[in-house]
Amino acid sequence: MASIFSKIINGEIPCYKIAEDEDYFSFLDINPIAEGHTLVIPKKEVDYVFDLPDETLHGLISFSKKIARGIDSALGTIRTGVIVEGLEVPHAHIHLIPIYFEGQPVSLGRKSEIQESRMKEIASLISKAVEL
Repeated sequence: MASIFSKIINGEIPCYKIAEDEDYFSFLDINPIAEGHTLVIPKKEVDYVFDLPDETLHGLISFSKKIARGIDSALGTIRTGVIVEGLEVPHAHIHLIPIYFEGQPVSLGRKSEIQESRMKEIASLISKAVEL
């Protein structure tokens, strides 16, 4: 059965899309821990990030770097953090967490309430700043 992320890639479930290429896809997390919290996934569904073929893992990291640079540019962060937990959805993914100030709590399970209009605005800002 396809994961929720595969359904997002296929357009069966809406998302706040940031960018995609032939092999990777990125979109805002719907349970963000900070404004701009973005997920980056390979289009090929593999449950565990360390089960990805080396080439795919390297590509995922490289694609994530481009998205993180877009986040930093668009949102004025001090940097973008990375979390690879991979427990909530059986599809390898990387969390990119914008960090706006030193001491900012950065842990999954926290949730920021962000209005839909702001989510759309953030997605657009980041998307325009990403250079693929």
